Amino acid sequence: MPDSSRTLLLTGAAGGIGTLMRGLLPAYGYTLRLFDATPIEGEPTAVTADLGDKAALREAVAGVDAVVHLAGISLEAPFEKILRSNIEGTYNLYEAAEEAGVRRIVQASSNHAVGFAPLPGPGGPPLPVETPHRPDSYYGLSKAFGEDLAQLYWDRDGLETVSVRIGACHMEPTSVRMLSLWLSPGDAARLFVAALTAPAVGHTVVYGSSANTRLRWDLSSARALGYLPQDDSEQYAAKLIEEHGEPLPGDPEHDLLGGSFSVDPPQWPY
Repeated sequence: MPDSSRTLLLTGAAGGIGTLMRGLLPAYGYTLRLFDATPIEGEPTAVTADLGDKAALREAVAGVDAVVHLAGISLEAPFEKILRSNIEGTYNLYEAAEEAGVRRIVQASSNHAVGFAPLPGPGGPPLPVETPHRPDSYYGLSKAFGEDLAQLYWDRDGLETVSVRIGACHMEPTSVRMLSLWLSPGDAARLFVAALTAPAVGHTVVYGSSANTRLRWDLSSARALGYLPQDDSEQYAAKLIEEHGEPLPGDPEHDLLGGSFSVDPPQWPY
């Protein structure tokens, strides 16, 4: 269990979720070591490098107690870019962490690792976390790889990981689809802390969202870690539905977990 002396490496610290976690995780008693390819203003000790820089990764993981891995490309991109950043980069991180003796990683996976999974209808059973990988994009494929890589390092080396299939972590949801997937910043911090502190996680996969009224996937494996979500997207529902309307049956936004990622070519955002 972490105490106030514990140091976390936070990769992707200049990104959207990383910036939010820089403000929230220290309140739980963590000292953060920051890593990002983009320089972080006001943080002269941050490691500025990308995940292809193995020497910088070795420097970054030295002496840390755990890693929260948020770095990488977070939208669809050409395969070559996804390969370098999300696939080879995540491998480089795991190699550096294993060599340094780090025993736990919490990594950002994504709902897009199972994006072609059909969503349950209203009132139906929630989508289980055991759903086989059905990536909807090169991005989703890289997240499926990250989960499988984490399983390998647990089975072979005993390096524990919680892979968090993040829905959409923003200050508030910005689309009707996000009403079911939204992960508030406060709940994201609570989930990451639960993933860092739960005993004997091996490799655990969890869905990452708040306790949304429109939730369509199963949060039981996250709750088993001690995650107690406190927020609900429903307060934003009326405004978003008025602006955008409800998705219709047959629309990927309605029928598939990955939403418009499953459209060829993908439609943005989400």
